[in-house]
Amino acid sequence: MSANAKMIERSLRAVWHPCTQMKHHETLPLVPIGRAEGVWLFDFEGRRILDAISSWWVNLLGHGNARINAALHEQLTSLEHVMLAGFTHAPAVELAERLASLAPGELGHCFYASDGASAVEIALKMSYHYWRNAGRAAKSGFVTLANSYHGETLGALSVTDIPLYRDTYAPLLRKSAQVPSPDWRLAEPGETHEAYARRCAKALESHFERHAGETAAFIVEPLVQCAGGMAMHDPLYLRLARELCDRFDVHLIADEIAVGFGRTGTLFACEQAQIAPDFLCLSKGLTGGYLPLSVVLATDRVYRAFYDDKLERGFLHSHSYSGNPLACRAALTVLDILKEENVLERNLRTAVYLNLRAEKLRSHERLAHFRNTGMIWAFDVREARPDFGQDFHRRALEAGVLLRPLGATVYWMPPYVIGEAEVDFLVDAVTKLLEGRAD
Repeated sequence: MSANAKMIERSLRAVWHPCTQMKHHETLPLVPIGRAEGVWLFDFEGRRILDAISSWWVNLLGHGNARINAALHEQLTSLEHVMLAGFTHAPAVELAERLASLAPGELGHCFYASDGASAVEIALKMSYHYWRNAGRAAKSGFVTLANSYHGETLGALSVTDIPLYRDTYAPLLRKSAQVPSPDWRLAEPGETHEAYARRCAKALESHFERHAGETAAFIVEPLVQCAGGMAMHDPLYLRLARELCDRFDVHLIADEIAVGFGRTGTLFACEQAQIAPDFLCLSKGLTGGYLPLSVVLATDRVYRAFYDDKLERGFLHSHSYSGNPLACRAALTVLDILKEENVLERNLRTAVYLNLRAEKLRSHERLAHFRNTGMIWAFDVREARPDFGQDFHRRALEAGVLLRPLGATVYWMPPYVIGEAEVDFLVDAVTKLLEGRAD
């Protein structure tokens, strides 16, 4: 039995894989990975696969980044972990200070957690508890966009609007309200992206006019609703939403878990709308794909509502590995690399080249809505069969590319270190797959 086959057999026997119907692996083999370098994953027999989705959108700077490796090794020589309740350490303090200096607005207080869904849970609980401490406990509801995704824990799932994830657990969830998505694919013929953004903002205004008194917060993925099919919208919507939240006294939660750290072209997506949220949720690329870490940045106004002699007025939420020194050191190194190596400027050149190489796909007869924001690309496949996503994923792996379509939507979210030769390989492979060629 080959090394790959042995690993697959052991995994199927012992590991329950996430977001997976395990029975599908009777016909769709697992992909065993032995090592990784740059944009490439290698199985146990040396075959390589281009990681076109940054391993679920986390690997910003390439696998096996030498600077992050070195920083983690150095951190290991002094402190691997200590609880953050009642204790503190340099990496957690330095990262909180750095993020506060980089984030838009006055987001000066950093609360650490382990993953994106946990960050969303924290922001929701903080918002609700803020209004409770302010003597306005009726403000306990949440508003989100149609087809939104914010995580799969119960609180995060309560503000997620994707039936595949939500419906099974609906009896366990708290109800939230949905307003129309500014996804520009839904605009009327001839309607501009900006005009459609204004129309969706009017729907949000109408909802607030009726329900602001019972609404704690509006949560949104700025610029791109990722798991919702890479739905992209104009920054104008965020500006209008910020104005409405201010006018109706509703918190704005920006879920930048997937779109932060340069993924949309700026360090934070909110920058493109020139707005600051009341809560900013970050994770995924925060550590460059190395270690689990998430943060919620909050304003001083929010923080002060919890600062009290009474314990029950404090924010009583914790994670065992909150602010882990290794994870914080990895995140600090990611921020250093983004700044010192001018990564966002380099990404602009990468995006120009990739868009040039993919120009023929824009008019491909099988495709609709070819779209790009920063280092995210997506297109929809016309008349796709129900099993299109799984089949395309399998055929892409056979062609040496890791892709995980969202229904009929194929997307690319590659590591920032992708080079021109690798872009060529990606675009050529996808073009052949769409045309049914294997050559």
